[in-house]
Amino acid sequence: MTDETAKNWQAIMAGGMYMEALHAFLMAVVDVAILLFEFVGVVVIVLAGLRGIVGYFSRNPMTRLRLAQGMATALEFKLGSEILRTVVVREFSEILTVAAVIALRAALTFLIHWEIKNEEAHYELEENASAGEKE
Repeated sequence: MTDETAKNWQAIMAGGMYMEALHAFLMAVVDVAILLFEFVGVVVIVLAGLRGIVGYFSRNPMTRLRLAQGMATALEFKLGSEILRTVVVREFSEILTVAAVIALRAALTFLIHWEIKNEEAHYELEENASAGEKE
């Protein structure tokens, strides 16, 4: 092996180590981001649930709407973590599992947003009806 070939090989190996280090750094950042998004999603669910309990016992008519909004927000954080999880999967079976979870969470988010829209329309009709009665 010539000196130039050896130098080229060393440069390729050094580049490979650089790529491995960059890959390891990316995996660490993604793992931390996944944990952060999952944590924030859980915190939002807990806070929305507690707020829902308080609203239920105080007979607040906006309780369902606020609870649905909190769940939708939490699901969006959880969906973000699942999307990030696709970066670190290695096998096709893991991709299928993550895709199924993403589809399920996206469907739930869609249904919750639909419920929020209906609740907002319902409260708007009630407010307009009560304003019409007062006149």
